[in-house]
Amino acid sequence: MKNIAVTEDHLYRKAYQKGKKSVGRYTVVYVMRDLKASRIMKANPQKEYLNRLGLTVTKKLGGAVVRNRVKRILREAYRLSERQLPLVHGKIVIIVAREAATRAKTGDIYAELQRHFLSTGLICGRTGD
Repeated sequence: MKNIAVTEDHLYRKAYQKGKKSVGRYTVVYVMRDLKASRIMKANPQKEYLNRLGLTVTKKLGGAVVRNRVKRILREAYRLSERQLPLVHGKIVIIVAREAATRAKTGDIYAELQRHFLSTGLICGRTGD
């Protein structure tokens, strides 16, 4: 299923100020509770809670081609995380790309997102570690 994007600027600002933060080499992740989660759940055909994803890739990282590549990699790494691990739903997840992300592969960012999601409490019930 396609991710629901965070489009409101005030949600980005609120996540930066009040959300749980995890900093890594390639990305910074902010997680906070979504107050509109029940409304989104009711509109969803599967009637399940969903996370909303916001990506921040600044012009400092490079031109449009570089920024779009980084966004594609971030979306794919998040999609793999969502598919393979049980995530807590009904959250707003903001992923901010850092300079090293321009040279990173999807596997590198995927591994880092796993660490971020564990530290922010977005992954629940993980076994086998």
